[in-house]
Amino acid sequence: MNELRQPINKMNMEEQRSDLDMLFSDAGDFIETRAALWKLKAVDSLADSVSDLASGIGIICIISAFVLIVSIGFALLIGEWLGKNFYGFFIIGGLYGIAGLVCYACRNRWFKEPVGDLLVRKLLKHHKK
Repeated sequence: MNELRQPINKMNMEEQRSDLDMLFSDAGDFIETRAALWKLKAVDSLADSVSDLASGIGIICIISAFVLIVSIGFALLIGEWLGKNFYGFFIIGGLYGIAGLVCYACRNRWFKEPVGDLLVRKLLKHHKK
């Protein structure tokens, strides 16, 4: 009787090993797939952030050129009103100096926090989907 049970037990053990091997193989495939998915999500988030940064830099360059030309025009106009061109440039420079001090005083609230929040939202956008 024991002789009949022994081959059956060996077959069951072989089937269990086969099932375990298949389970470990599937788990390995799952982990590899998840890692690939995380990489793709990271690349997507990074590409989105870099493209937003590049377009933002382009817009800032265009706006800066506009502000520079308008500032020169106002400086020449004010200088003409006051009789000397350099007076207008000093006045416009003083206005930019005051604006720079205000921006420096409020840099955390106006620049650091919004930019940091935007970056976090861009990088973690996949978690909301």
